[in-house]
Amino acid sequence: MKRREFIKLSSTASALGLLPFEVGAALKLANTSLNCGDISNRKLVLIELKGGNDGLNTLIPYDQFGYYSQLRPDIYIPVTNYSNQAVDVTVSGSNQDLIFNPALLEGSINSGFKGLYQDGMLRVLQSVGYPSANKSHFASIDLWATGNDGNSWDNGKDSGWMGRFMEEAYSNLFPSNFPLGIQLGSSNTWLGFHAEHEHGTALNIEGQDSENFYTILDGLAGQAPQNIPQSTHYGSELQYIVDTDANANTYAKAIEDSFTAPGAANLVTYPDTDLADQLKTVARLIRGGIQTKVYMVTIGGFDTHNNQNEGTGDINGKHTDLLTELSSAVDAFVADINSDSIGDDIIGLTFSEFGRKAIQNGNNGTDHGEIAPMFVFGKPVEGGISGVNVDLTEASSNNNWQLKTVQHDYRQVFATLMQDFLGADDSVIDNAFFDNTNQQSFSDNKLSTIINEDYLVAPSCYITLGLDQVKKESFFAAYPNPVYDNLFINPIDDTTSILGYRIIDTMGRVIKKGSLNFDQGYRSIDMMSLKPGAYIVQLSDGERSEHKKIIKTAV
Repeated sequence: MKRREFIKLSSTASALGLLPFEVGAALKLANTSLNCGDISNRKLVLIELKGGNDGLNTLIPYDQFGYYSQLRPDIYIPVTNYSNQAVDVTVSGSNQDLIFNPALLEGSINSGFKGLYQDGMLRVLQSVGYPSANKSHFASIDLWATGNDGNSWDNGKDSGWMGRFMEEAYSNLFPSNFPLGIQLGSSNTWLGFHAEHEHGTALNIEGQDSENFYTILDGLAGQAPQNIPQSTHYGSELQYIVDTDANANTYAKAIEDSFTAPGAANLVTYPDTDLADQLKTVARLIRGGIQTKVYMVTIGGFDTHNNQNEGTGDINGKHTDLLTELSSAVDAFVADINSDSIGDDIIGLTFSEFGRKAIQNGNNGTDHGEIAPMFVFGKPVEGGISGVNVDLTEASSNNNWQLKTVQHDYRQVFATLMQDFLGADDSVIDNAFFDNTNQQSFSDNKLSTIINEDYLVAPSCYITLGLDQVKKESFFAAYPNPVYDNLFINPIDDTTSILGYRIIDTMGRVIKKGSLNFDQGYRSIDMMSLKPGAYIVQLSDGERSEHKKIIKTAV
């Protein structure tokens, strides 16, 4: 079955793309007149290796095997079948050998990560991290989630980079009847999904019955209050709860409908593991037609301070079990999505909050380190290796046995995927990631080798936000919010005289439109005829376009 037979553009996207006064300045996806193709169905699947994955036993630098085994006399990975496990990294004309942990050959369909690599569907990114590493689990994952570099909270503040990205790149989908992000595998909602302005961009469905999700949630909170006090903190908080409950029900129905849709069933057999179950659910939801853009799944247990391996020459242990589960689950997932054409629109990647020290500790384990590899996989990926083997001589007693050289900033990796695969323009990238420490744009510092050229998005096709750039100032104010009768609109600058407006409901339908002439001061939009609920008011002056979420109350 072709993906376009069961995945459709949302009514919101369709409606927003047809308004005449937005042409040339509004929120657009690929420009089909430039033969850009349809990138609207593309999705990311993030796999969190929770706890800090030991990169040195995941990918073994064989060119330094002697010193590696000295640093880890009890937990080093013995090389028993070099030719089956090795890949070559060419550096300045010479080869450095890199060995996959044997657990990464686990997989019943593609032969695991090594098989995906051989088929050109996996790229290894060496030594990923950020400039000032924090080796606290809680602080480091927050830094990753907010888009920080460890130097200044100005780089992330109190919102997540993925939330900021979705809020900007897919602003034409607010509000929608599906979550832009879905999380599984952890009961703690990831901070990375927390947007700067919009709420409810993502939904955590960990532990839920996807097939009966809506049936379980519908009406769970009872009848919402009809009279919510206005202009009070209590009223604002109550309205937020009511809106969240409504969004949860709306999203739950989309999840249940997609999971049970005809043709949604998985097309391969998955291993009987928790991570495989999560990825199996993701594949089924995508095949069932949900338009969610970003999925996040989690496998925990990588904080391997003890019994990482069972003993000298024996690779069995916690870490081997985790890598086996990871490799076999991803192997089945890639085979599943490539069984029909949905695999053309999906890229997955692994990440962990930090790596481990180069030297083993006294408990057959490893302690918190800094850098670790990432794996990017899928049909649109340009297979291969980015970077060179770590230099083990960098780790010494003077720096507490840390490998510290960051070859790839994690923000480079995500920014590259956002632009070259999802089609975000520079302003979207910089709103998600901007290095305030060095005043550096990650749209200017992308990696060149992640995406297969057949899937690259040309610059002329990038999702554009018109003339508004990063940290853009709003050009109109709308108040009061929530509103009962008249929504007052006031241009913030003196250059605006006429604005076209549309009011859009949660199904993407344009239910009211017109124009406002400000030659005589502020103007208002009559909201009395609208039913209580959430709406988007969108205004354009022909060059700029902006939207705001408005709540219409009953009284």
